[in-house]
Amino acid sequence: MAWTWITLVVVVVVFTCLQWLWLKKRTQRNLPPGPKGLPIIGHLHLLGKNPHQDLQKLSEKHGPIMSMRLGFVPNIIVSSPDAAKLFLKTHDLNFASRPPLEAAKHISYENRNLSFSTYGPYWRNMRKLCTLELLSNLKINSFRALREKELKELVHILEHAAEEHIAVDISTRITSMNKDISCQMVFGKKFEDKELDERGFKEVLHEGMQMAVAFNLGDYYPYIGALDLQGLTRKMKAIAKVWDQFLEKIVDEHDQPKEYSQTKDFVDTMLGIMASGDSDFEFDRGHVKAILMDMFAASADTPSTTIEWTLSEILRHPRVMNKVQKELEKVVGLDKMVEESDLESLEYLNMVVKEAMRLHPVAPLLLPHMCVEDCTVDGFFIPKNSRVLINVWAIGRDPKAWIDAENFLPERFISSNIDLRGRDFELLPFGSGRRGCPGMQLGLTMVRLVVAQLLHCFNWDLPNGIQLSELDMTEEFGILVGRAKPLIAIPTCRLKK
Repeated sequence: MAWTWITLVVVVVVFTCLQWLWLKKRTQRNLPPGPKGLPIIGHLHLLGKNPHQDLQKLSEKHGPIMSMRLGFVPNIIVSSPDAAKLFLKTHDLNFASRPPLEAAKHISYENRNLSFSTYGPYWRNMRKLCTLELLSNLKINSFRALREKELKELVHILEHAAEEHIAVDISTRITSMNKDISCQMVFGKKFEDKELDERGFKEVLHEGMQMAVAFNLGDYYPYIGALDLQGLTRKMKAIAKVWDQFLEKIVDEHDQPKEYSQTKDFVDTMLGIMASGDSDFEFDRGHVKAILMDMFAASADTPSTTIEWTLSEILRHPRVMNKVQKELEKVVGLDKMVEESDLESLEYLNMVVKEAMRLHPVAPLLLPHMCVEDCTVDGFFIPKNSRVLINVWAIGRDPKAWIDAENFLPERFISSNIDLRGRDFELLPFGSGRRGCPGMQLGLTMVRLVVAQLLHCFNWDLPNGIQLSELDMTEEFGILVGRAKPLIAIPTCRLKK
């Protein structure tokens, strides 16, 4: 115990000296402006349970390129479209890497997944492989029947609820459906919740993502992480063990001899690369499992969260719901369900999805970028190893970029060329540049199809006489920011039998 305290005292003294050197260096070089920090903790005390909102308020005072020190780690906060363009396009290569984080180290097989791996040959080759084998337009279209089948099953469940006039936990239903679709796309078949862990996929994913953004001393004070003073490392290793056992079972199943006629799935492709030894980079069983977990988590959780927010805003705005349903009646008709081929003709629905993603980007700070080499951006010195946070939540609400920025107004996109695919920096739900989300097309397809189907097949009311305008929209911060409370509503059938 005494040694622990001695270690802490030594660490405090060392970091105090390093802080003094950092402040001295800051006065000598033109770092971006920022708030005054405190000894040792820097600016950590300025961040609460919703850091993206706190950072927006600070940027209003200190500017769209702001420097902060979290613990002893320099951070650059980017909060405007013009500033985002400089970091994600003009200087994209220098900010294409990821910082080392404790959660990624313990949960993501030592940063071997796509999301958190260092920018370099391994990451480029893995992104290319995942894009071709799971995320290309050809591959996405090949799963069309699967998506429609799972969505029809959800509609049948909701039809029964409508007949009984009972409330439905939409959040849980959508998450379960997306989990089943993702399992089949990534692993080749469905899995029951208990096959992962007694808590189920949703809870384990949620716990892992909460740990990833929990205050972890090791992320802000290098070398303290090994002490595990908070017990977070132990918890992260426990989550990692749950995933590893599940993924080991999947890999073992795919290692068994197959009938020649059986379809080759994503796991088979990954194992084939490992077995061949032909890759130009290290690729072992750990890499396979890291990529599988990454693909599953992204495809299962991100669309679900976006669908929840989109439906929430539509329920709060009956005018918008009515307008979407009229468009669906015109394009699809009330005698059949929505098909994916209808989506491109649903112009107003696509505006609604854009507007929901503007106000509720599921990753409000994206994933952190890291400065590879010292550089100058917009006249400011950005030191090597700085972490860069792109506050897309603030950008989506920037009054200089958007009129009436806080209100949900899908009509703002009428005759607008602003897109959400990373070319227009006012709207960046999928990020931009080299580290932009490779699953964007799959995510958009899922969100548009599910929202369209649920609004086409049903009218919706809140339970217990709650007014739509009173729907709780409180956020819960994580890598993905979802609803703090599940979305619950009562469906009424619309389609002709």
